Formats: sequence, C-alpha cells, structure tokens
Amino acid sequence: MKVFFSKPYRWAIVLSMILTVFSVYVLLDTFVIPKDVTQIQTEGSTGGKNSSAGDQTANQSSNQSSGQTPDEASGQSDPIITDSTYHDDNITITIDTVREYDTTFYVADIQVTDPEYLKTALAENTFGRNIKETTSEMAADHNAILAINGDYYGFRNTGYVLRNGVLYRETTDGSTDNEDLVIDDDGDFSIVNENEVSAQSLSEGVWQIFSFGPALIEDGNIAVTASSEVSQSKSSNPRTAIGQVSGLHYIIIVSDGRTSESEGLSLLEMAQEFAERDCTVAYNLDGGGSSTMVFNGEVVNNPTNGRSMQEREVSDIVYIGY
Repeated sequence: MKVFFSKPYRWAIVLSMILTVFSVYVLLDTFVIPKDVTQIQTEGSTGGKNSSAGDQTANQSSNQSSGQTPDEASGQSDPIITDSTYHDDNITITIDTVREYDTTFYVADIQVTDPEYLKTALAENTFGRNIKETTSEMAADHNAILAINGDYYGFRNTGYVLRNGVLYRETTDGSTDNEDLVIDDDGDFSIVNENEVSAQSLSEGVWQIFSFGPALIEDGNIAVTASSEVSQSKSSNPRTAIGQVSGLHYIIIVSDGRTSESEGLSLLEMAQEFAERDCTVAYNLDGGGSSTMVFNGEVVNNPTNGRSMQEREVSDIVYIGY
C-alpha cells in the first residue's frame, strides 16, 4: 500500500474516484432516491368534508363493477365531448390553440359549479422527494378530464405544500421572493409570501397551496417585467400557468417551446395572455420539460426538454375532474 501511494499521480486517481462516487451519490440523492415519503391516506374536500382514499377507490370500483360512469352514478346527464370541449352539469372546458410570439400554446377556459372539481394529485398517491410519474399517467389514475403538471414540489426540500386540504410541508428557504398560490375553499385565488405568513395559519379554509412562481397577475395587474425569469432559465420556455377570471372561472395556459417550430414564452408574454383574458390572479407553475396538458386522456401539447419529444416525470398534477 505504501509503495502504491508513493507515486503522486496515484493519489490523484484515488481522489478522482472519491469525487466521482460522491458526485454520483449527490445526483442520485437529488433526482432518484425517494425520501421523506408519506402515503396519502385522506383527502380533504370543500364544505368541511373529508373522504378517505380507500372510500374513493371503493366507490370507483363499485361504479365500474355496475357498469356506471361517474356521471351516471351521480344522476348527471351524459357529458358532451369533442376534441377540444367538454360539458356536463358541473364542468365546462374549452381548449383553444393559439399561435403568437413564434410559439404555439394551448388555452383552457374552465368553469365549474364547485371548487372541489379543481383537484390535485401526487405521483403514486405518495408525498415525498423523487416520487414521480408522467402527467398523463396521473391523469389516467384519477380519471381527470383535464390535467396539467403542478409545481414539482418533490424536486425541492422547501416550499409550502398543501393539497386537497391536507398540509404536507410547511418549510421555507427564507428567500424574500417565495410567492405561493393559495386556492381557498371557495375556489378563489390569492398570492402570499412565505416569509409573511406561516403554512399553519393558512391551512384553515384552504384547498390548495403551490410554491413555484412567480405570480404573473396580482389584483388584476401584471406582476412581472421583461427581465423576470425563474432561476437560471432562458427567457423563452415551455410554460404552464393557471389563473382565475372570476368565481369558479379559471384559465390554464400551456405553451410549447425549445423547438424550431415553437420558441416558447417569456413570463411577461404569459402574463399578458392572462391579462387579455381578464384574469385577476395568475401564477406560474413548473415549466420547461415538465409542461404538459392532458385532455380526455390525450396529451394536447408537445412536451420536450429540447432534445427529445416526450413527457417528463413529475411529482404532482392539477386537474379538473370528479
């Protein structure tokens, strides 16, 4: 051993090996190894009601065994569905494909009769780091009519996470610009700063909290500028964002990007699209390769990471459904 290390370059080889192993571990710990795992047991709902995941599964199984759709089981009339629209007694969705800024993007106009139809789901029905599925897989698992990627909470250790009335994470990294989207039990949107209000104080009467950002529209005014951007991201990207027009009336926009056919949107361009549709609040969710819209089981947009056209696995979705 002494003879082996007597040559200086051999120390360099050993050190390189140690650094390589450490780097691989850090990458696996960040992107692959699941941790802080919590299996979802219950989901809150509006009106102070709580229904267990087991009860929901049992109800779905009962409907399937009887040959009934959710609409038939609830006494609703059959929905009217086309390639770009959905309408039933409680949910109306219209999707438009728009071409502007050398970019193709998809605008979903959504109206519901109750905020409980604006739901979220976690990959594998589990809260934790590096628990991931594609948006379309989660949409299928939850019979979503319309689904988009969420805030990819599982990529980070901090940021408030409250989904379907259940608080999962209440830690913040202390930055001054941690803007969260809060959806209350009435389905109304608001923007809060994690440094100014605790997750515990928000949890009463709140249906969802997302921590990505930034806010695009606040109090009816555009809240970003031409220089605004997320971390080290490029100015034009695939984007996913959600906004509110009025009570139980929402807009979702997902843009293509990073291809020769579709450049992508800046945060300001995205904000302007929400402003043109009279949104009073709009919020940026995870984008880039995560940006995905699924409607009636089909992926609407063209998800890409700039190298290949495919969905990225993410930790959560926002969806409209029963």
